[in-house]
Amino acid sequence: MSKPERAWDPGNPDRLYILTSTSDGTGKEVRIDLVTLIVSRTEGDPGLQPEHCAIARMCDYPLSVAEISAYLTLPVSTVTVLLKDLLSRELVEARPPVPVATVPDTRLLEAVMHGLQNL
Repeated sequence: MSKPERAWDPGNPDRLYILTSTSDGTGKEVRIDLVTLIVSRTEGDPGLQPEHCAIARMCDYPLSVAEISAYLTLPVSTVTVLLKDLLSRELVEARPPVPVATVPDTRLLEAVMHGLQNL
């Protein structure tokens, strides 16, 4: 007896094409990178693919593109296309990452420290 083939192979590149083939590129061009934060605007739409719905559900609080990719076990390139689909439908919002706090000038800190020591 031969082993039956699996109907759906998650590692198959054809799966990634099927997931992203609906992208028509008509949406607003938004720069998305690994640290872009994604937040849902809605719970989802019944006509969406399961991956789109999963993204909409998991992004109740801001998640980075890298985190979404890890949770869905999909490549970042595929997740980026899915996110652009959701952005064009205005179902999610892309936010820039929280900027790293800048460290004050060390000369200023030293001057404050000396001023406090002289009190």
